[in-house]
Amino acid sequence: MGFAIPQVKYKTGVVLVLISALVFSSAGIFTKSVTTDAWGVIFWRGLAAAIFTFGYLVLRGDLKKEISLFGFPALAVASVMALGTVAFIPAFKLTSVANVALIWAGAPFFTAVLAWIFINERPARIVLIASSAAFCGACVIVLGPLGTTNIIGDLLALWMTLMMATAFVIYRRWPKTTAALPAAVSSLFLLPIALFFGDPISSPMSELPILTVFGLVFAVASVTLSEGARRLPSAQVALLSALETPLAPILAFLILQEMPAISTIIGGSVIFIAVIWSQRATHVKQALDNGTNQNFTANSS
Repeated sequence: MGFAIPQVKYKTGVVLVLISALVFSSAGIFTKSVTTDAWGVIFWRGLAAAIFTFGYLVLRGDLKKEISLFGFPALAVASVMALGTVAFIPAFKLTSVANVALIWAGAPFFTAVLAWIFINERPARIVLIASSAAFCGACVIVLGPLGTTNIIGDLLALWMTLMMATAFVIYRRWPKTTAALPAAVSSLFLLPIALFFGDPISSPMSELPILTVFGLVFAVASVTLSEGARRLPSAQVALLSALETPLAPILAFLILQEMPAISTIIGGSVIFIAVIWSQRATHVKQALDNGTNQNFTANSS
């Protein structure tokens, strides 16, 4: 029985992060499906996400609890998520969905390094191997003929990746940090900034339903990612999130007819296989470790 709780906690974390990766992979579709500029998308998506998240907390009766637990770590998460979002949306406007996704594939490395430096969390060998494979897959994509790219868009995607890696580490360092409220607060942080630098009020009314659904999607993805990050090692959260890399170009092709290069398909397949293998290898290792510990306990008795 002593191993049941960690096992359930681990599996729950994996499922939550996988859901967030699947949902986040649609971000490029929403952003490129509207003519609204980046600041307009940030404003309306953020407003909708905040409303949905606060509504979710009220329905669950958790709002007071989340507010009472909203300390420095939660404020730090909200801040870095806001800094990531302010780069994330313009990145899709300035470069391809595939480019943003492949840069995001570097998240396991940034996260592992930050976790090692700041919280002395050494990534497991399985995670390091899988992260290296994911990096190789990303290199295949980068070296392929992705067409014309915008260096500013790529740099914004890189900044977003660094900010999310920082959020993963914060959650790992302070696992009791609330999940839903920081996501909502990060959206609220950006509303006055979007109003100052942009003109979201002039956005086409016909696109507001799309941006509202985008806000709901973002709220779901942010909460599931944050909840998963509290249950898993930082580098593993980033590695699982890298599944967005092959999924995003596929959705861009199916919905936007944004044709991925052969190198993108090959590199994305490598990343997908690396993530699946890491989960399978980790599961087998845990099963063996649990069996060894149980046998040791039985022999000791």
